[in-house]
Amino acid sequence: MRRPGGWWRLKSTPEKVETYTRWSFHFFAVIEVFALGVTAYGRTGAGLATVLCLLVAAHAAVCMLVASRALDWTRGRRPQPVRLMWVLGAVSAVVSVVAVAIAERGPAGEVETAAGSVYGGVLCFGAGVITLGVSGRRRMIAVVGAFAVGAGLLTFPLGMPVLASVVLAGLVFVTGGFLAVTSLFSLWLLNAVYALDDAKETRSRLAVAEERLRFGRDLHDVMGRNLAVIALKSELAVQLSRRGRPEAVEQMIEVQRIAQESQREVRDVVRGYREAALEVELAGARGVLSAAGIVAKVTGEASGLPAEVQSALGWVVREATTNVLRHGDAKKVAVTVRTSKGRVVLTVENDGAAETGADGPSAGSGSPAGAAGGAGRAGSGGGSGLAGLRERLSAVDGTLRAGPVGKGVFRLTAEVPLPAPAAGAALEVAS
Repeated sequence: MRRPGGWWRLKSTPEKVETYTRWSFHFFAVIEVFALGVTAYGRTGAGLATVLCLLVAAHAAVCMLVASRALDWTRGRRPQPVRLMWVLGAVSAVVSVVAVAIAERGPAGEVETAAGSVYGGVLCFGAGVITLGVSGRRRMIAVVGAFAVGAGLLTFPLGMPVLASVVLAGLVFVTGGFLAVTSLFSLWLLNAVYALDDAKETRSRLAVAEERLRFGRDLHDVMGRNLAVIALKSELAVQLSRRGRPEAVEQMIEVQRIAQESQREVRDVVRGYREAALEVELAGARGVLSAAGIVAKVTGEASGLPAEVQSALGWVVREATTNVLRHGDAKKVAVTVRTSKGRVVLTVENDGAAETGADGPSAGSGSPAGAAGGAGRAGSGGGSGLAGLRERLSAVDGTLRAGPVGKGVFRLTAEVPLPAPAAGAALEVAS
């Protein structure tokens, strides 16, 4: 069963910003209804107030629809909502004309104030929303200017002085322009967040591609020369064999030796590619997290630990860092390595508990068998990161615990026992 608010936790950071932006535009429509429609009940009779409120509500609904479609158009999901923008312009004009008619023919007094507020307000909100669906600064200014000119022209039936009409047009231009700039800034911020997320994904892909190139380059350096020597010596052995020379056997023995040496060198390259040194991973985690704008604090020493322990804990650091970058929304990460009572304890703690725990269960195991069971549960949960770590740690009799430990805090703890000689050396280094 999904926890309350789980739909929000499952969203990525750009999706959260988009949801916030979309509902902010909808909130503008709610403000329009309350500021222009509901307040009319305190200024005029219930009948006229209801008419004005319904007109404002209809206009606000169209504004919400246009804002939503314009946002989708900005993100490239829908075509430009040209027809809806014309509809919004027409609705704004109709509401304004009706408000003018009510102000001109209705009872004198407060009704003129209520109708005038509706008249100017719908034009301001309409101008601000329509600019979301156009591109280019000149077009945006033209939209706001057209609404301002229309606002000035529609006041002549009321017999307003020219100066008052100009002032009203100026107010519509300034207010509508402010709403337009505010809305466009929100769209710019949303696009910037998506661009940063794309850049983050691109950086991750480039890192993977760079690692593949390094691996391929190492294999080429190892195998290129040896294969060339094998080819030359094999050709020489063929020629000697055809002539019945005994040196052909010696050449084939040399080919066999080089081939075996090549196998050993390839195994060394692959082993170095697969193994993760704890000191290297700690330094890499600090650099990657800092580059991502996350405050990283790494404490503890990894020197003196056995190679197999460093490899297992190095993978823990690598996986935890990957989860923070890909799934979490952390601002601070603390990595601690300490040796206590013959065990090495690695702790990775961050303040992005809502998402970083999504890759596995929050409970750990207390034995190798339990670790394997935990890995199975993690795998069944849809994520394999923590399951893989439990398998690696179980090979060195280690355990893994992961889960939230406080409000907004997620902690991953790995413990690995040390062999007796290594435990003594590690205690000397720690002291």
